Formats: sequence, structure tokens, C-alpha cells
Amino acid sequence: MKDLFVYILTSERRTTLYIGVTNNLEGRLWQHQNGEGSKFAHHYNLTVLVYYETWPDPASAIARETQLKGWTRAKKDALISTLNPTWEDLAPSLFGKDSLVVRRGLPHSPIGVSQARLSTARSATLPPERSAQNDRGEGAQEGARERAKKARGEEKGAHE
Repeated sequence: MKDLFVYILTSERRTTLYIGVTNNLEGRLWQHQNGEGSKFAHHYNLTVLVYYETWPDPASAIARETQLKGWTRAKKDALISTLNPTWEDLAPSLFGKDSLVVRRGLPHSPIGVSQARLSTARSATLPPERSAQNDRGEGAQEGARERAKKARGEEKGAHE
């Protein structure tokens, strides 16, 4: 069975985070870059891979994804910084300069991406835990705050 990947994407400005799980990291990253990933990632233009872990089975990967989504932004930032202190895009070093996810904007998805390319992926050994916090992540909370402001008439030009 293939390894599964729990990954974190951010925007070019490193403002919003997206956490996901997949069995084909390169293919999924291509989907995010081409608007075929999640609506949330597309809306916030989250295409920069800043963190990933490997897991041996779906249950563990999903439990870890849920755990990370429940963390505060500060805790997520600290996790990313432990393995990627400069928050550089990891795609070029993982997939090579000829990869479609590195040469963004090309029309065809990578097919049959070899998992051997990811053999250097860090195997996560942290036990999955469930958090009582909101699993929707920081971006969803920001969106809710913006909708609440609009409802109160605090948007730009609302008082003019």
C-alpha cells in the first residue's frame, strides 16, 4: 500500500494555511495550483507546499489531519518552522525542476507520479490526537469573521 501524505499549503504571502491528506502529493498539488483542489485553497490561492508528513495507513493520516486542523495558528506555524524554518516551497526539492507543479500553469496533470520520488519524506511518528477545537482551520474562522463584519455593516463604504 502507498504512503499517505498530510500536507500544509500556504499562499505566496504566507498568510493562510490549508491542511489536507492525499496518496499522491505531486498530483494533488497540481490540482490545487490549477483550481481543481478544494474551494477553500482555490479561493485563497494556496499553492505553496510548506510542510508534509507520511503516514502508512488512511486512518492514521486522517486522524493526524484532524489533529492539525484543531491546532491554533501559532502551533501550526511552529510545526512548519521546525522542518522548514524559511517556509520555502518544498515542491522544487521534492519533485525536481521539470515537474508540472514546479513549472506552474501547464495544462496536463502529472499521471503515475512515482512515490519513490518521495522516499525522503519524513515518516511521522507522532500519535494522532483529537482536539476539542474547531476542525475547520484558521481560514474558515477568518471567513466567518468577515461575514459577521459585513452583517454588521462594517465593510468598506458601508457608512458612506
